Amino acid sequence: MKERILDFYRMTLPSPHADLIAGMVLGAKSSLSKAFWEALKTTGTAHVVVASGMNVTLVAGFLLNFLISIVSRKIAVILTIVGIWIYVVLVGFEAPIIRAAIMGTVAFSAQGLGKMYSAWRALILSALVMLVYQPAWITDLSFILSFVATASLMLFEVKIRRLIYFVPGLFREGLSTSLSAQIGVAPILYIAFGQFNIFSPLINAAVLWTVAPITIIGFISGFVGLVVPFVGKLVLYLAYPLTSWFIWVVGFTS
Repeated sequence: MKERILDFYRMTLPSPHADLIAGMVLGAKSSLSKAFWEALKTTGTAHVVVASGMNVTLVAGFLLNFLISIVSRKIAVILTIVGIWIYVVLVGFEAPIIRAAIMGTVAFSAQGLGKMYSAWRALILSALVMLVYQPAWITDLSFILSFVATASLMLFEVKIRRLIYFVPGLFREGLSTSLSAQIGVAPILYIAFGQFNIFSPLINAAVLWTVAPITIIGFISGFVGLVVPFVGKLVLYLAYPLTSWFIWVVGFTS
């Protein structure tokens, strides 16, 4: 199914637009050109086209909001949890994806059972579960970055958003998210790769607002395209202006 969806993207849109959507929706970066991949790494936006917790969050949020409109909330929560793990299987068992899936499962289970949800407890629980299953992940860079970035977001995002109240709303969330995550991951990236782009938060702020709509459009069009290709293509075309902006910003700033 994953390969069929990827083929649908490639047949509908040119490269790197199709490749960008494939990366955002399914974490598939193998078809990215070397030049574009280097541009993404240079600008600090490569995290957008690899499997990440953001993918799970966006898909889970979309599924819950859609399902609530047609079934009861309790059933919608159960189906959303099932949908999260189907998505994990589809994308692949990458450490950041599993971390987000466990946290999402805990969060939605708490909703369904009417219990209080603690993001910190869910983060610690997901780390313990993953390390019990695969202790070697303790030295995996993607595992470390995923947890550090999530912890940084929970610690700093709200505070930074308040500090940059003067930034236009369209870019404020992207900038606050990027800045708060970079507080934790920047030292790790510098130690691991010996370099860090100080303009990365600004570049991310310019493109992150496009990630949610591109991901949701790609997600819907991919599955619709498997059943009704013509309709799926019409939906996927909606992402073209957004991917064009993303590609232009990355190309210009790199």
